[in-house]
Amino acid sequence: MKLKRVVVTGLGALTPIGNTVPEFWDGLLKGVSGAAPITRFDASQFKTKFACEVKNYDSKDHFDRKEVRKYDLFTQYAMVSTEEAIKDAGVNLEKIDPDRFGVIWGSGIGGLETFLHEVSAYAKSDGPPRFSPFFIPKMIADIAAGHISIKYGLRGPNFTTTSACASAANALVDSYNLIRLGKADMFISGGSEAAINEAGVGGFSAMHAISVRNDDPKTASRPFDKDRDGFVLGEGAGTIIFEELEHALKRGAKIYAEVVGGGLSADAYHMTSPHPEGLGAMNVMRYALEDNGHKPEEVDHINTHGTSTPLGDIAEPKAIIGLFGEHAYNISINSTKSMTGHLLGAAGAAEAIAALLAVQNDIVPPTINHFTDDPEIDNKLDFTFHKAKERKVNLALSNTFGFGGHNACVAFKKFTQ
Repeated sequence: MKLKRVVVTGLGALTPIGNTVPEFWDGLLKGVSGAAPITRFDASQFKTKFACEVKNYDSKDHFDRKEVRKYDLFTQYAMVSTEEAIKDAGVNLEKIDPDRFGVIWGSGIGGLETFLHEVSAYAKSDGPPRFSPFFIPKMIADIAAGHISIKYGLRGPNFTTTSACASAANALVDSYNLIRLGKADMFISGGSEAAINEAGVGGFSAMHAISVRNDDPKTASRPFDKDRDGFVLGEGAGTIIFEELEHALKRGAKIYAEVVGGGLSADAYHMTSPHPEGLGAMNVMRYALEDNGHKPEEVDHINTHGTSTPLGDIAEPKAIIGLFGEHAYNISINSTKSMTGHLLGAAGAAEAIAALLAVQNDIVPPTINHFTDDPEIDNKLDFTFHKAKERKVNLALSNTFGFGGHNACVAFKKFTQ
């Protein structure tokens, strides 16, 4: 069968450096750090006392009191970014076939805040156990996709991908493939996460996964820097509207870019560490390019996973050199996590938006907070340190990797009919 072409027609974002897509993009280009002392709870006794929180967010600005009772914060974030994306895509729901419009959403953890609150209340209680009737429906990771479909009346394929930090990118790849196969016309896809609480910070701290640079939070996320000491925990959501090309053209939709590849692979190596030679990362980029017969030398930009962790930041550049050879040095590489922190299950969506906008605008956002070259990393690569770079970006990849060895890569290309 002839596969359908897939394009992007709408974007929405709620991030630590901007609560809309224009704000997010402006923050990226200016090299703004979203890291600051934690305000969500008293972190004074924790080893890590800072994170990349969403700023100036008030649920009352978006939901009535009855709705808030039903939504964990990760679901709220999903609903807010999706509302922006639907408006951006110019979707008239009365003229769209709801049976052909689906939702595939990613979240690595789901309602951690709800779980923490309910179990803590039970542990402190002396009487009979009392739990909210919303406890389970608020906590389960699939519920954001469910609420989005209910709000907009969408009856197409609907599910959630959970592959740790690759969750949102996994959702994008699944959406792309189902449209290519003719199973749907449109998807709301992306991911959300809200894990900045005692359990989230404490858990990642116990693993020694997050930075302890409490004296200087804004420079704590240091991808590819010799003195990196872990990622900075972030939160938020990103929504991307994927649409079959002819469907988009018929309704006169604006098109950001074409989706031309989606790769999935596993490291099959370790619970939390990447394959030391980046084997899974190399495979997933190759798979994404093979979808439409693109060659490695066509790639102009890679938004890397680039977490600012000791091992991950060595393995990914190795994978890039291993796949692209000499062309690797012509690719503008960056890590937007240097600014947003690590949005966990939402990272793949926020970073895909950054890659899409790089394709649309021919600008690669910077990797900030680079101070010292790491001798274990090939620093002849163009990591786009310090400042955004204007250059032709025809084809871009967005890499996302998760605990358990899950890898996902999405390829975007300038749209031409």
